[in-house]
Amino acid sequence: MNPFLASIVCAAIHVALGQFNYSFPDCVNGPLSSTAVCDPTKAPAARATTLIQMFTDEELMQNTDNVSPGVPRLGVPSYQWWSEALHGVAGSPGVSFAPSGEFSSATSFPQSIVLGSTFDIDLVKAVATVISTEARAFNNFHRAGLDYFTPNINPFKDPRWGRGQETPGEDPFHVSQYVYSLIDGLQGGIDPRPYFKVAADCKHYAAYDLDSWEGIDRFHFDAKVSLQDLSEYYLPSFQSCVRDAKVASVMCSYNSVNGIPACANPYLLQDILRDFWGFDDDRWVTSDCDAIGNIFTTHNFTDTFAEAVADALKAGTDVDCGTSYSTHLPDALNQSLITRDDLERALTRQYTSLMRLGYFDPPESQPLRQLAWSDVNKPDAQALAHTAAVEGLVLLKNDGFLPVSASGKTIAIIGPYANATKDMQGNYFGTAPFIVTPFQGAVDAGFNEVVSAAGTSINGTSEADFAAAIAVANSSDIIIFAGGINNSIESEAKDRLTIAWTGNQLSLVKQLASLGKPVVVVQFGGGQLDDSDLLDNDAVRAVIWAGYPGQSGGTAIFDVITGAVAPAGRLSVTQYPEDFVNQVGMTDMALRPGSANPGRTYKWYTGRPVLEFGHGLHFTTFDFSWRGRPGRKYNIQHLLHTADKKFPDLIPLDTFHVNIRNTGNITSDYVALLFLKSNAGFAPHPKKSLVSFARAHRIDAGSSATVDLGVNLGSIARVDEHGDSWLFAGDYQLVLDIGDGVLSHSFSLTGPSARLVQWPRDLSKQK
Repeated sequence: MNPFLASIVCAAIHVALGQFNYSFPDCVNGPLSSTAVCDPTKAPAARATTLIQMFTDEELMQNTDNVSPGVPRLGVPSYQWWSEALHGVAGSPGVSFAPSGEFSSATSFPQSIVLGSTFDIDLVKAVATVISTEARAFNNFHRAGLDYFTPNINPFKDPRWGRGQETPGEDPFHVSQYVYSLIDGLQGGIDPRPYFKVAADCKHYAAYDLDSWEGIDRFHFDAKVSLQDLSEYYLPSFQSCVRDAKVASVMCSYNSVNGIPACANPYLLQDILRDFWGFDDDRWVTSDCDAIGNIFTTHNFTDTFAEAVADALKAGTDVDCGTSYSTHLPDALNQSLITRDDLERALTRQYTSLMRLGYFDPPESQPLRQLAWSDVNKPDAQALAHTAAVEGLVLLKNDGFLPVSASGKTIAIIGPYANATKDMQGNYFGTAPFIVTPFQGAVDAGFNEVVSAAGTSINGTSEADFAAAIAVANSSDIIIFAGGINNSIESEAKDRLTIAWTGNQLSLVKQLASLGKPVVVVQFGGGQLDDSDLLDNDAVRAVIWAGYPGQSGGTAIFDVITGAVAPAGRLSVTQYPEDFVNQVGMTDMALRPGSANPGRTYKWYTGRPVLEFGHGLHFTTFDFSWRGRPGRKYNIQHLLHTADKKFPDLIPLDTFHVNIRNTGNITSDYVALLFLKSNAGFAPHPKKSLVSFARAHRIDAGSSATVDLGVNLGSIARVDEHGDSWLFAGDYQLVLDIGDGVLSHSFSLTGPSARLVQWPRDLSKQK
């Protein structure tokens, strides 16, 4: 398929209803019933090996695509490897929602960028646990697969990236912690034995954060990345997912990395993924959709399709999301570019995963096979979706106007999101059981009267509808403007060219602000816009970032506006001034500042951000103190020689205990962000680095809570030009919260500096 057409088709499929009908192997009366394949007491890899050795060469090659036809003569059914569940079971080729009744919906949680803004790792696991339960129920009734192409864990480095909404944020440590908990919930534990609950997939490996910008697309793009940046920024989340959380699968990306397509890149797929991180042979790699064909058609890395599929298979891509493998592997085999052993290795990895999912086991042997429609959209799941939306809202500005009582007041909901439904979900969404619009949220909050008008669209330029919006606003006591950016633009088909508010939305806000009534702006969308005009306008009394808050978004927004719940979310990305897009191109992958790069993310950006990573206001005030006496000196050699060194980066430095006292009069959560500052190590130094975080829940007025902030050696290490991590002797400072912080502690590392981890070397390895 033409790659540009493929991108359009894939984007449409992502939000369409799946049509694949699943069935299970017959391990009672079928051809496999008397073999070790159907014996759940045998090791999954041994069972899979037995099965794959029964396949003919042709059957092996035909089952390397995401739509696998199975082997009918052996009783192996067809199988669709591509299902989606980013923030709830989602429409995709492998997921089929019923038009009504049972399995017509699934809990739709807030988009990942909103979940990331909660900084609540326990909540992330709870959300993932619900998603995997509902996914299993769908599978039991032949409406979804067991393998889900989620999560997206590429760090959100550039604010223009349309798919940044799918990620939890820009900081690699934060993303690493997020994905560990998410995989824990999706797969039913860390490296569970003997079963996966569902098989998750960490994507897009690697250095992928561009889709279509200024004539450059993901199918042609070659990401030029230094070993230092690869080790320090682009890959820590994948290390956490693969090495630590033991994810079942990984998706290689469309782009090339330093001249080699990711899906044919032995340095990425073998040296790092399997040899360095221990991604063993009961786990598998899938391509992004049509990325195998792109090795030949857009990257021009090979002279023929046969060479492209051979390079990908031998590099370690086991599943082709597409049809290039099934079409061209026969030529590759005939030309001796691959062997039967190469094919068996790929299929054995796939089917070992299915064994661990219980796909070949009798239903009575698996409690998960008992899940049904009654386990979908349960009250606890609905409550969790609401909690996630509330926790992910970020109060960007408040002059004291919020919270406001609804009693006796008329409120006007103005803007393109006033009556939004599925636009509240973000991309990769499923059919929600309900969606509470901002308008309905205001009604449910108990305002005396709620009126609304759109006034404009996301990209509107005409002021023809302003008059109706002004008239509605004039009849109200409070004005809520609900606008921002929209998924139809901010998607995987197109990256943004601007981070300014689009269309004439700000013009409408200014006219509303001139009416002399309090205005609250609720900003939607997966990325940040430059809110300078709103922050500087005294008539705009408050600004709330809502992102894509999911099915209970309207309720959550007005819970915060009326004070039913106090806000405590934090921005998980930097809000840049709009001129940032003129200072650096999206194709520049460097993090550190240079002659044509002002630096990336809060760690390296040399300009003045509009709002910092970690920004988030509260309705109350807090005091902070250390509990106990934090350590002042740590000897490097002592740390390294008295701890388990299998993964030296996970060796604890210390746990720092912070006492948080609510000195105001409103019960509130508090997100504790602990940053490290130091001039030790390699220059230029990051301004600061997040090294630990935790969310304290419901601290009552006058009460205190303690958070325990563990810091590991990997978080305080510095990375050199080879990608190696080092512990440097010197002075360090821990700072709680953003800016100058609310609490600090100085310590030093003593003794000779030492290399903590040696990174795999050969980035330039060719085929």
